[in-house]
Amino acid sequence: MSEIAGHPGATAVVNESYSFACMRCGHGWEQSYEIEHHIDGDGREFVQYVVGGQVVPSPLSRPACANCDHHVVRIMRPGRVASARDAAHQQHRTPPAGPVEAPAAGGEESGEKHHWHLADLLHVFQRKAS
Repeated sequence: MSEIAGHPGATAVVNESYSFACMRCGHGWEQSYEIEHHIDGDGREFVQYVVGGQVVPSPLSRPACANCDHHVVRIMRPGRVASARDAAHQQHRTPPAGPVEAPAAGGEESGEKHHWHLADLLHVFQRKAS
């Protein structure tokens, strides 16, 4: 059995990344993992998830939010958290200097601040019906 350099005992190493969103507090984060494939003394395959050289629990088993330690966490393909943050940033960009139109009466344009709710932030993660 051959080993992968830098990964003692590993027969294969796969790099995977995931995005996570806590359904309790709305915290989002992304993490990359090295997934090492091994064979135990009885010939059975097993995998180890490694982050920064440390073996960590599988993110697919029971992830916990780093912000509130809650376990209701949605796992998504990589880049989803970053794209949601970018979209939110684009919505709140300061307009360029120049003539300004008078806001319409009522609604958000009247100077009311928008209060964000978890649903506002997570709607970008919803799948579209096909």
